Amino acid sequence: MSSPAAPERPTEIVLEPMTATHLADVLALGGRVYDTTVKPYTSWSLSAIARHMDGEASACWVALAGDRLAGYVLGSMGFDQRSDWGNLEWIASAPEYQGQGIAGRLVKACCATLTEAGASAVVTDVESRNTASAALMRSNGFEASVSVTLFVRDTPR
Repeated sequence: MSSPAAPERPTEIVLEPMTATHLADVLALGGRVYDTTVKPYTSWSLSAIARHMDGEASACWVALAGDRLAGYVLGSMGFDQRSDWGNLEWIASAPEYQGQGIAGRLVKACCATLTEAGASAVVTDVESRNTASAALMRSNGFEASVSVTLFVRDTPR
């Protein structure tokens, strides 16, 4: 009588600082998960990633399941005219890895990096209908602050 096969162990998720070798996967995942039509002033591009990686005190991290990208966060020092504030601008978990606490780990890594770099605050924004991201930020110590309504006027064709 043979013994049943052992269940496959899930791959451990490890966090690493983002490097240039991760760019293609990060760009592809962002393209899968972001609906940039929700925030017309936002676009997802390689330059959005590069701006944070090249920024002062880059706080860009990836979550890897073996050699697969499970998620990432992009952050850096400086927000508008506040050089002492950190900016957590982009975060994503691949749909197949959601619900495993990856986004929370990425938020913590980004915020710790920014705090170590001297950030007196970390700022992020969440689209009003994105209740999951709002809950993630609240559970990681963020509080709702200024609320801005984006007004859009379509132009006649």
